[in-house]
Amino acid sequence: MAARAYWKGHIRLALVSIPVEIYSATKSGAAVSFRQIHEPSGKPVKYEKVVPGIGAIDHDDIVKGFELSKGNYVLLDDEEIAAVKLESKRTLELVQFVDSNAIDVLYYTKPYYVVPADELAEEAYIVLREALKRTRKVGLGQLSLRGQEQLVALRPCGRGLILEVLRYADEVNKAADYFREVGSTKPDSDLLDLAETLIGNKSGEFDASDYENHYVDALKRVIAKKAKAKGKRVLEDVEEPDVGAKGSNVIDLMAALKASVDGKKKPAPKKAAATTKTPAKKAPARKRA
Repeated sequence: MAARAYWKGHIRLALVSIPVEIYSATKSGAAVSFRQIHEPSGKPVKYEKVVPGIGAIDHDDIVKGFELSKGNYVLLDDEEIAAVKLESKRTLELVQFVDSNAIDVLYYTKPYYVVPADELAEEAYIVLREALKRTRKVGLGQLSLRGQEQLVALRPCGRGLILEVLRYADEVNKAADYFREVGSTKPDSDLLDLAETLIGNKSGEFDASDYENHYVDALKRVIAKKAKAKGKRVLEDVEEPDVGAKGSNVIDLMAALKASVDGKKKPAPKKAAATTKTPAKKAPARKRA
């Protein structure tokens, strides 16, 4: 496998130990990154460590500090921080199993592919994968890596297993703090039926390749044109989706939902009938002298 393993070790389930390797399941290749450039010289901008009232300082004089209050810091050196780091263990013990839909999406941060380390590990690996599928469960454990302890979930994914790093409870804001003012009244049944019909009409299988990052595509086109323009300014016109007139409000929700289900746009208000004006009488032509 060409990619470098993020972690190598064992998944332990009671007395069963499965040698595995973990690889990152995501990449950031689609993003476009920029450097800050000094325009007159065309050279990249570098940053200096500066202290207010002192100026530029040496990197060796920098230590880490935790702010207790405004302007009041507790200073820690590298040795003090290293003393509390956890030793990286080569074993991920599955200590609990929960329903596959029991973990809220807010807790997921990053996925990893888990593969058997060798042919001897494949049998136990497949048994664990199939057992998770049949029970519809997710295994939970804590992985000590790079001095920190991460909460992780192990779930089946096709022919393999996915390990997903989870957030701890104190890293997630409570939803009630944000949704407290949202009403709890039940919607009109007819409106709900129309909304469900609209959702049904637009339902389908998810395929990420059906969606494109139009901003990144347009940005790459600008970069390519700029490279050929030899320094000239280039502006790219990006077509935005037609969402109707800006500032317009949906007044009749029922009519809007019906129009959406029928595949029609919301009917425009009727214009007032034009009043018929009586043509003015022409003045008699003047006689020539």
